[in-house]
Amino acid sequence: MQISHYHYLPLTPGFFSILVGLFIILLVVLLVLRALRHAYLSLGISSSTAMLLLLGSLIGSYFNIPIAVLPHEPMVSDRVIDFFGMQYNVPAVENFAGTVIAVNVGGAVIPTLMSFYLLFVRGLWVNGAIATAAVALAMHWLADPVPGIGIAVPVFWPALITAVVALVLSRQNAAPLAYIGGSLGTLIGADLTNLDKVAGLGAPVASIGGAGTFDGIFLTGILAVLLASLFPAPRPAPRPWG
Repeated sequence: MQISHYHYLPLTPGFFSILVGLFIILLVVLLVLRALRHAYLSLGISSSTAMLLLLGSLIGSYFNIPIAVLPHEPMVSDRVIDFFGMQYNVPAVENFAGTVIAVNVGGAVIPTLMSFYLLFVRGLWVNGAIATAAVALAMHWLADPVPGIGIAVPVFWPALITAVVALVLSRQNAAPLAYIGGSLGTLIGADLTNLDKVAGLGAPVASIGGAGTFDGIFLTGILAVLLASLFPAPRPAPRPWG
């Protein structure tokens, strides 16, 4: 049962379980490789914090924070929409005066807060801005208005483009740059710069970081952890005695 019509899984249960499975596989693989601690230190946070971050994104994807309502229009209701091999949920329409513009907790709030934390503690303001701009341009070009959903991007493209951009900019900081560029770049390029295209799509809820983009943003978080394990940041040289 839904808490309210603003809160629902962005994907169908079957496809959402794939993301949960990737999260579990990631944890198992990193534990087997004994790279968990060093991988997350390379990302800039502890292993427990990073796993809570990804888990929080999965749980938070259910919750949308309404921020605006567009004028009334005919709505698509209670359907499953196929887009590039993924299936997205459209909530049932009840008491919707128009499309609700919302912010998804797991796909927008948590990644944005984490991205700014990494920008601050790692001092990646220049490269972070370049990575974000590059991913945003690509996502804006790839984004499609989808009736009933809002704005959507093909699921694997955010992670693939982010990996290339992060590795080109800095292998040493590829992990945090991947998280920053993939999260902020997708939110800005796919969702924010396409808000003017939401009207007329009949979407009950157009969620920033929700259905249509959440899966891509979540995969960039997994990508960041994998890059951290493959390209760990060098340890600081020990201080001489005396």
